[in-house]
Amino acid sequence: MLGQTSEALWYAGPGRAEIRPELLAEPGPGEVQVRALHSGISRGTERLVLAGQIPPSEFQRMRAPFMAGAFPFPVKYGYSAVGLVERGPDELEGRVAFALHPHQSLFNVPADAVALIPNSVPAARAVLAANMETALNAVWDAQPAPADRIAVVGAGVVGALVAWLCAQMPGAQVTLVDIESSRSELARRLGVGFAAPEAAPGDCDLVVHASGTSAGLMTALYLAGMEATVLELSWYGTEEVAIPLGGAFHSRRLKLISSQVGQVAVSHRSRWTFKRRLDAALEMLADPRLDALLTPPIKFQDLPSRLPDILEPRSGVLCQLVSYPAADASG
Repeated sequence: MLGQTSEALWYAGPGRAEIRPELLAEPGPGEVQVRALHSGISRGTERLVLAGQIPPSEFQRMRAPFMAGAFPFPVKYGYSAVGLVERGPDELEGRVAFALHPHQSLFNVPADAVALIPNSVPAARAVLAANMETALNAVWDAQPAPADRIAVVGAGVVGALVAWLCAQMPGAQVTLVDIESSRSELARRLGVGFAAPEAAPGDCDLVVHASGTSAGLMTALYLAGMEATVLELSWYGTEEVAIPLGGAFHSRRLKLISSQVGQVAVSHRSRWTFKRRLDAALEMLADPRLDALLTPPIKFQDLPSRLPDILEPRSGVLCQLVSYPAADASG
């Protein structure tokens, strides 16, 4: 049975997005209906989606939980939505929740696919949940230790969150490394150090690479100390990346490992479910300092015209916040 009309953002072709109306069915048994308040744009992944640069080998693995369409186009994509549960079980109705859902004004999902947002976390900041979950999983993979010298190359949202998490380690010396000097203010607000690549401290015990560039990966390998770990957190889509494995890579016995949020880190997999990890990520968003990662909101209706500039690599945008009419109505 059809219910209300919703609107969703679709990536329609290379560099082109549009908002399409959708007839939304009545929520079925075990489902909730959520009216969006905010969503967040994952700049790294959604830039590749908009450009049609998801490689065919990854078409299935890169599907978001409630994605519609098929790669490369047209596709309804996104995974960071916060909204008000309008219909559903009594314990969820009227609550603000997070869902791994594309940009859409009203949607139905299974009740167990939403995570309630703690009272200590504002709805707008909760759009960082998916990024925080990625960062948390990366830290589990990287296994930093107290008093470690740690460099995080790439001051995007995920890199900044990794640096912030590592800085919670007693005695850890954490430096956020980026070519954009303006990111020094972000580092200051998050309570970590900042350096340009040429001035970053070397001989690090752990280096996390999150810049999404081959130059950044080269910097990460250069900063790693003897027998240190370099965690590769960037994903490049169809782009081929040259890895500089000459020089001192072998003599320093470096370890280059990958991290990806699609699986719980091996160190925690036997005890942690995806739900437990997401709930933990939401709890960690209680720190007001993390508002530094949010770019002032734009209206959902403006997304198609604004997306190319937002997703441009040198735009300076961190997490672009998107606001829906329901958020405006609630004040």
